[in-house]
Formats: sequence, structure tokens, C-alpha cells
Amino acid sequence: MQGMSERQYAAHVGLSRGAIQKAKTAERLVLYPDGSINAAASDTRRAEMTDPSKTRNPPASKLKPVPEAAVAAVGDTLREQGLAVPAVGGGTTFLQAKTANEVLKAQERRIRLQKLKGELIERARALALVFRLAREERDAWVNWPARAAALMAAELGVEPAAMQKALEKHVRAHLDELAEARPDFR
Repeated sequence: MQGMSERQYAAHVGLSRGAIQKAKTAERLVLYPDGSINAAASDTRRAEMTDPSKTRNPPASKLKPVPEAAVAAVGDTLREQGLAVPAVGGGTTFLQAKTANEVLKAQERRIRLQKLKGELIERARALALVFRLAREERDAWVNWPARAAALMAAELGVEPAAMQKALEKHVRAHLDELAEARPDFR
């Protein structure tokens, strides 16, 4: 036998024999023609092919630093759900980040389901609908003085043209006030 057996290599790297068999099946090990394991070449290949975040003791030098924005997003998500948030500069644990990720995926699924059920509509569609309704309401108010002025003038005993002019002036002033209000759709 040129190299190590599965048991010997498992002891060499500190993993179970089952983990070595999985690595062998996934072609992360270098084998000699007799089926034994080339330890040095296999160590190198495993180091290249294995995700450092999935190892028991990931080497600190191989892990990429997490952007501050990502850490802040994790904190925001955890805070929204009422979960413990690490102190600023205290560092987010992998478990906290994974929990935040699962919470976000659950929220995304809930939103997708609400869309499918018709409980949610797209923002652009809602904005268009609100704009159309507001325009129809404004047009109705602009046309109202012409319809109501003659009736009101008859009740009050004043000239219809003067009544219409006064109503139009006050309705337009009121509509100008309403136009200043800008809804926030965030």
C-alpha cells in the first residue's frame, strides 16, 4: 500500500471515517492507483475545495471579513424579530447571522404567498391607482361649482354668475392646499 487507509487518513486529519468516505466520493482526495490516500496531496486538495465556514475550526486567515453593512442588516433583522442583538463592535456570531438569514427567508416567503393570494399588490400599480383616484376627485371638485352655483344662488337670492365665481375661487384655493400634501409611500 503506497498511501494511507481511510482510517489512517481520518486520524491524520482529525475527522471521522464517514467524513473521509464522503470526501473520497466528492473527489476531494487524491488517491494512489492501489486506492490508498496520498495524504499530502489530499490535504492540499481538501484545503482548496472545502468551504472554510463549514469546517469545525475554520482558519481565521481564510475567512473573508464581513462588510459592516451586512452586520448591520443582521442586527436590524434580529431587532425586528425581538431577538438578541450583539453590542456594537461586539461581533455577530455565525448562529445570529444564520438566524437572521432564516428570518429574512421566512419573511420573503410570506410576502410571496401574500402576493399569490392577492393580498399584496405591486407598488407601481398602487401608485397609479392612487394618482388616478386623486385626479378623478380633483376633477369632480373643479366641476362642482358649475353644477351647484345656480341652485345655491336661487336659495340665497344672489346672482348665479357671482356665486359660481366665488365657489370656484374657494374650491381652487382648497385644492391648492390639498396639492401641497405629498403622500409618503415608503
